[in-house]
Amino acid sequence: MSPTRPHPRLALLLAELKESLWMAMDAIRAHKLRAALTLLGVLIGVFSIIVVMTAMRVLQQNVEAELSQLGAHTFQVRKWPAVQFGGPETWEKYWRRKNLTEAHGRAVIARATLARHVGLERVFWSGEVSSRYDKSPPNVTLFGATPGGFPTRNWVVAAGRAITDADVDSARAVVVLAANVAKTLFPFGSPLGERVKVDGVYYQVVGVLEPKGAALGGEQDNFVIIPLTTGLNRYGRLWASLSILVQAESQDTYDDTVEQVRGILRAVRKVEPGAEDDFEIFSNDSLIQQFKTFTFTVRVVVAVVSSIALLAAGVGIMNIMLVSVTERTREIGIRRAVGAKKRHIMTQFILEAIGLCEVGGVLGVLLGLAGGNAAAWYLEVPPTIPMDWVGLGLVICSLVGVVFGTYPAYKAANLDPIESLRYE
Repeated sequence: MSPTRPHPRLALLLAELKESLWMAMDAIRAHKLRAALTLLGVLIGVFSIIVVMTAMRVLQQNVEAELSQLGAHTFQVRKWPAVQFGGPETWEKYWRRKNLTEAHGRAVIARATLARHVGLERVFWSGEVSSRYDKSPPNVTLFGATPGGFPTRNWVVAAGRAITDADVDSARAVVVLAANVAKTLFPFGSPLGERVKVDGVYYQVVGVLEPKGAALGGEQDNFVIIPLTTGLNRYGRLWASLSILVQAESQDTYDDTVEQVRGILRAVRKVEPGAEDDFEIFSNDSLIQQFKTFTFTVRVVVAVVSSIALLAAGVGIMNIMLVSVTERTREIGIRRAVGAKKRHIMTQFILEAIGLCEVGGVLGVLLGLAGGNAAAWYLEVPPTIPMDWVGLGLVICSLVGVVFGTYPAYKAANLDPIESLRYE
């Protein structure tokens, strides 16, 4: 026997499987309407899983991209948590906390010896920014920042300069433009040295940042930056809390830097020993993990609902297969009379059930990918294909076909050949 030829038993088994598969497909084609109605339940179940998982994967990838705009080894300290769960009681707990002030930030700058950079920032306003050439849409964010905010935010100056300590100390009316704002307000030349009007006040442009691009359908380059003190003088110092951004020297010193900053803030804010922090510390990784934790609950709920839909679809497939067995009793008798064994009959009907489930599964996957990536199209972000969930969905379809097709196949295989031939 040639070593390249398969074993005779294996070759026979493959031939039997191929023949059973073709007969199963012929049976499905012969009853198109019934098959379509049967696989509809599987299609809906798989579609609901894939469309949600695809949309979640799109959101997750782009949330990660947006949250990663902080510099390397950087964490942020704020009064409010980045993601808040709970009712009014939880909200009131955070509201009662003291604001993070400029004095708290200055204490961190002075005492955090392990930090490479420390920046203070606050969002003051959002609206229209104009120049003598053009004006922006009414969605430009106005940041107030110190020089340390540029490396901690990963803001890279492409032209001109960043905010300096002298700008902050003198509360100068200067501004640094993000790339998209600069392009909109000054389409034909450099904005350096020009003036822009922000919320009724003129500022001199001293720098332009490198572009970062879009995330979650928004524009990361749609903001302007003024000295923090300039903003505090104009918009007030009492009611809003600052954010403190800290960049560690390296990943090895990151945890020690976090603990050092925590100790400094607990001391200056007079937090009692043993009491919990009255501020929040989070980083890119912690924000991403919070997002994954939130979406995990959604994925579990969708998986449970879709499993119920697939269970109902499986029961429907079993009922239809039982009807098919009754209709094809004479056909089964003829096959048994010409030498077909019980395993051949069982294989044919199980493959027919699997075929129904897989056709519905493939259609559900395709429609789910299209529906889920509609979110990517709407948000203007790259589409994605969750191959793990696609594979899992098709495997589940096969299992549904095997589980709910076994009883009808067993019943067909155990029909009496003589009685089957007499069946009308």
